[in-house]
Amino acid sequence: MLVFIAFWILLFLTIARPGNRTSFQHKSWQDWLLDGTGLLFQGLAIPILQITLVYQFYSVLIPHLRDILVLPPMIAFLLSFVFVDYLYYWNHRLLHSRFFWRLHQVHHTVTQRDVLGTSRNTLWTSFFIIYLWVHALFIYLLFDPKWYVLGISLTSILDLWRHSAIEPKQGSFFDRAISPWLTLPRDHAWHHSPNPQTGNYGANFKLWDKLHRTNCTYDTAPTHLGIDTQLTLIQKLFFPIK
Repeated sequence: MLVFIAFWILLFLTIARPGNRTSFQHKSWQDWLLDGTGLLFQGLAIPILQITLVYQFYSVLIPHLRDILVLPPMIAFLLSFVFVDYLYYWNHRLLHSRFFWRLHQVHHTVTQRDVLGTSRNTLWTSFFIIYLWVHALFIYLLFDPKWYVLGISLTSILDLWRHSAIEPKQGSFFDRAISPWLTLPRDHAWHHSPNPQTGNYGANFKLWDKLHRTNCTYDTAPTHLGIDTQLTLIQKLFFPIK
């Protein structure tokens, strides 16, 4: 529910920004289809898969480990919000490697910063992202997964936010307080620059990029986003190999 509310708030703020209505009007029907399909798949199909098929897979594979982890609420939250975020950093870097890049390239065809493009991807790319497997595993292992799920929700909200252009005013107190450690929309925008190997692979935290020297920080967002591909719509949705 929190993610759903955050999505509509960010969408409203995005539409209200000067010039964004015009950019929406010029958005191609194929981009609308890619974005809408991605949001439905990531926001509905993947969670259903996590709590049904993947969860049941673990119940068959490791039936004796169900509910075995009894953790304090804050530790369970940090497990999701920090530890899994570090795992995702490496997962994301792997998706930018030569072998896996073709599976991830459709996400980098987004040319404007708006919340609608957050989940643009080839549909089955989600199966190569650790969230599907790791979140279902920890929910299976944890005796009380509520705080872990809260971490999942907050991560999802931040994912929507960093794909938007809604961010604190440069140099403001809030900006100076969070910019050293949290991945801001302008940071992620550089990841979506025409050179997608720039860096900034972290999701929630830019600390991982700083630690592994893949950080790319500028005061403003890039003026252009996205890459060009020769893929057809069907290839973008199902088979991005050309």
